[in-house]
Amino acid sequence: MEKMWAGRFEKALNKEADDFNSSIHFDCKMYKQDIKGSMEHAAMLAACNIITESDSLQIIDGLQTILEDIESGELPIDENAEDIHMFVESELTKRIGDAGKKLHTARSRNDQVALDIRMYLMAECEEISALLKELLKAIRDLAKAHKSEIMPGYTQLQRAQPITFAHHILAYGMMFSRDLERISDATKRMMAS
Repeated sequence: MEKMWAGRFEKALNKEADDFNSSIHFDCKMYKQDIKGSMEHAAMLAACNIITESDSLQIIDGLQTILEDIESGELPIDENAEDIHMFVESELTKRIGDAGKKLHTARSRNDQVALDIRMYLMAECEEISALLKELLKAIRDLAKAHKSEIMPGYTQLQRAQPITFAHHILAYGMMFSRDLERISDATKRMMAS
């Protein structure tokens, strides 16, 4: 796959420098967010009369098929691409022609990266929150089942007053509850950006 800046040099870039400059090995996991963000961007471009409705629909349909092909395994992500944005744009242009080149109109790569990361983090926060809620239910159930089992409490690794196992395990529940609150706060901040 040709790099975005390939026409500027007579020789190929040194492999180590190319690897250093490339982000595809980690941003490939954001393919879904990149494609969905680009679909919304294409719709906005048409709504603002920056591109035609026809081009917008062609771009959105092309992006949808790319997403489906990646998820089905039919389209492997090219690890020689510089980043996920270049991979998607290149594949879109191959599929729909010059209309695919209009995808990045009125949007910088930095804007695209910021959106992809925010969308990715929001999805991850949602998944982590769901897992934490399951863990908190398991801790609650474990505490209910062990209300009367006595064990030594500890203060700085020294035995302290006796407590129940329920109290001991619920202390961890409080820690995970705080984590859940922090993730919720982070999600609100991401949505405000």
